[in-house]
Amino acid sequence: MYKTHTCGELRLTHVDQQVTLAGWVHRRRDHGGVVFIDLRDRFGITQVVVNPNLPQEMLEQVTNIRSEWVLQVTGRVQRRPEGMVNPRLPTGEIDVMAQSVVVLNPAKPLPFMISKNGEEADETTRLKYRYLDLRRERMRANLELRHRVVKFMRDYLSERGFLEVETPYLFKTTPEGARDYLVPSRLYPGQFYALPQSPQQLKQLLMVAGVERYYQIARCFRDEDSRGDRQPEFTQLDLEMSFVHRDDILELVEGLFTAMIPAVGTDKHLVASPWPRITYREAMERYGSDKPDLRFGMELMDASTILRTNSAPVVKEGPASGGVIKCLAAPGCAGYSRTSVDEIDDYAKSLGAGGISVLALTANGPKGNALKFMSTAEVDAVQKLTGTQTGDLILLVAGPSGVVNPVLGAIRGWFRDKLELADPNELAFAWVLDFPMFEWDEEQHKWGAAHHPFTMPQLADLPKFDSDPASIRSEAYDLVCNGYELASGSIRIHQRELQSRVFQLLGISQEEAKLKFGHLLEAFEYGAPPHGGIAPGIDRLVMLLAGEPNIREVIAFPKNSTGRDVMADSPSSVEPKQLKELHIKLDL
Repeated sequence: MYKTHTCGELRLTHVDQQVTLAGWVHRRRDHGGVVFIDLRDRFGITQVVVNPNLPQEMLEQVTNIRSEWVLQVTGRVQRRPEGMVNPRLPTGEIDVMAQSVVVLNPAKPLPFMISKNGEEADETTRLKYRYLDLRRERMRANLELRHRVVKFMRDYLSERGFLEVETPYLFKTTPEGARDYLVPSRLYPGQFYALPQSPQQLKQLLMVAGVERYYQIARCFRDEDSRGDRQPEFTQLDLEMSFVHRDDILELVEGLFTAMIPAVGTDKHLVASPWPRITYREAMERYGSDKPDLRFGMELMDASTILRTNSAPVVKEGPASGGVIKCLAAPGCAGYSRTSVDEIDDYAKSLGAGGISVLALTANGPKGNALKFMSTAEVDAVQKLTGTQTGDLILLVAGPSGVVNPVLGAIRGWFRDKLELADPNELAFAWVLDFPMFEWDEEQHKWGAAHHPFTMPQLADLPKFDSDPASIRSEAYDLVCNGYELASGSIRIHQRELQSRVFQLLGISQEEAKLKFGHLLEAFEYGAPPHGGIAPGIDRLVMLLAGEPNIREVIAFPKNSTGRDVMADSPSSVEPKQLKELHIKLDL
């Protein structure tokens, strides 16, 4: 070994011991001929003192040392003088008095300072030099947190009889909601593998195989547009169980997360335990989102009954046309300027609303454009409905509920950030249940699977298959936290007849079903047990636990916001020979 101790290990108990350290130069300071070097490795920082009584050749070498040079230092541990202790460092009570300094490797001038947290460098530069960015304390802490999270998951599930089983990356292209990444086969010209969007079919086949309790830390691949909490390749805790009902899976995951949060060394804490369970319909009606942030109130209120006889054109877009008129109360915002209100109005219009109406409850009485169509009695009733008081601002939106709810839900999130209504150290987990089984695709004029086509419909709704598919509820469930979807799961269909019936409603012919899912449908005929599962996203979870703004900060080598690897300059072109071997011709 190049070192006897790590740079975060030495304490007063090591005083007078001779040690050898190896690491990177975090800082170098020259004080009247005495050189102080903060030597860093993954485990911490130790201050090395180089006195001028060392051999001249070594002193000349130390003079040339710069940030991020790799050194090996041998010396004796010494207690720091009174008044020189650094309480911010675990090693702050000692120094290493250098006897030998060896340069293992110099470093070029850096594109950014490693000793800072990254705010001074743009993301493109950080990603281009990711191997340097990962040396930062903040990024190292994120990687270590991720490691602890994954280790806890493995230990927790292993103790409960789960088997970790790897499933293949090269599989079959199937419709799962996003584009597949295709891999051409050299041995079978014109045919392709697909990288799995999830191990969905494979884990169901493991249940048919009798594994009963399966998990893996699974890599998944989806060819879709990137965003802050999405990457083309991501990691999830994939698990599946046989002979279980929905609540069995929910209780397992809730127990796992509740035990994990305090154990992995984060300053986050749970808002509630046990976690709330709300239906999809309730989430949309109360919060305008199927992944609501429950760290604050500000719920949507339905004013349709109050304004049902109002004949104003803006109201006619709501109850009079079969829609709704709902409102949202923003505390302490009655003093918002016209410019601020217009900003919110433009935001609402960009989301599909016709616009917003406002009531500002000022000390001089209500003000705002809603007074143009609302009577005094209606204003009083809306104020009572929302529980508002002087100083608050009420926003009203009318239209179809499918537009009004998500628009007000987005505005609710806007106010959360603007007014800092949510505690960043709180984790408000909740289960969202009873999702629709099917949703109508206006462009293709056919039904689509709201979750995925292997989700079990609620048995009570089976009679509605032919008469009212829109009202069929599924045995699907989502785990949400702080406005993010952290996991999605369901009880699966395990009977071929029911699976074929779902395919038929989705417009998937018998021939297409056999071509794409024949292996799964056949497996169902060999004693498939009732089963279900879930797949919490590890990237998003660690992002929340680390308090980071996006998942790129908790992935070692992420793609940028447009899906490129700027460090390796990928994707990139390939040699014509490679394309020829794959029988591929480019048509650009």
